[in-house]
Amino acid sequence: MRKKSDILCQMLGIEVPIIQAGMVWCSGWELASAVSNAGGLGIIGSGGMYPQELRDQIAACKATTDKPFAVNVPLLYPDIEAHMASIVEGGVSVVFTSAGNPKTWTARLKSHGITVVHVVSSRKFALKAQAAGVDAVVAEGVEAGGHNGREETTTFCLIPDVSDAVDIPVIAAGGVCDGRTVAAALILGASGVQVGSRFVATPESSAHQAFKQAVVDAGEGATTLTLKELTPVRLLHNPFFAQIQEAYAKGASAEELRDLLGRGRAKRGMQEGDLESGELEIGQVAGRIHAITPAAKIVASMWDEAQKYLP
Repeated sequence: MRKKSDILCQMLGIEVPIIQAGMVWCSGWELASAVSNAGGLGIIGSGGMYPQELRDQIAACKATTDKPFAVNVPLLYPDIEAHMASIVEGGVSVVFTSAGNPKTWTARLKSHGITVVHVVSSRKFALKAQAAGVDAVVAEGVEAGGHNGREETTTFCLIPDVSDAVDIPVIAAGGVCDGRTVAAALILGASGVQVGSRFVATPESSAHQAFKQAVVDAGEGATTLTLKELTPVRLLHNPFFAQIQEAYAKGASAEELRDLLGRGRAKRGMQEGDLESGELEIGQVAGRIHAITPAAKIVASMWDEAQKYLP
């Protein structure tokens, strides 16, 4: 009987079942091509890009790798029509969708021969994604960085539940950072893993050096899931996070929290390096990241270590 991971690798055209998350402000073509060249699947995070920027990113990635790579598209993105056109015209073979209804785009993407993977946070949404025709799902636990589902289910609980519920490959996300966590995810029923936070702290990441160092310097308990009245997001503790806490203490309404958040804070923090007033999105596993390491070395060490624990 073929291993689930082998089936996923064949579907995506990759060598090892390690997928780099499509992180807004942190995952441009440099990181995507480095991960793909190392045998995993690199992803360009398109959520913060203008249409021409995405076209340029796809072209740069194709120029630096002959391996498959993907684009992550948040389905609530305002220029989504232009982004999808760029993906089709650029010959991208895999698309990861998130933050929206997969029914909207899955059939159209698959009509162009594109493999579609959708990010979910619960068994219920995994079943809906499967019904919409996606080829695989990313089941993301509450430990993950960035925006999370409202269910707040941990990866350890989510992966076996989703794996038992659907017939398509399940990719585990949230808290994966080394070979032990890769092996644990596969033993729990996943076909592969998606890794975000660990790839932020790489030379190839498009995150600002100050943010990368803040991730490395983070300790245990340095992140919190907050702003649940808007869209739940896991943030590294900094002065802006302290402002959020003060607002909650004063009984701030959702509208007041929205005004406090404003616009552009995530870019300001993660890509421009404003550690004071920027929004610093990172996973709970930041406390286990202790060095800025090349992406290829991360892929190789993760998979080599995982073999020690897998049957």
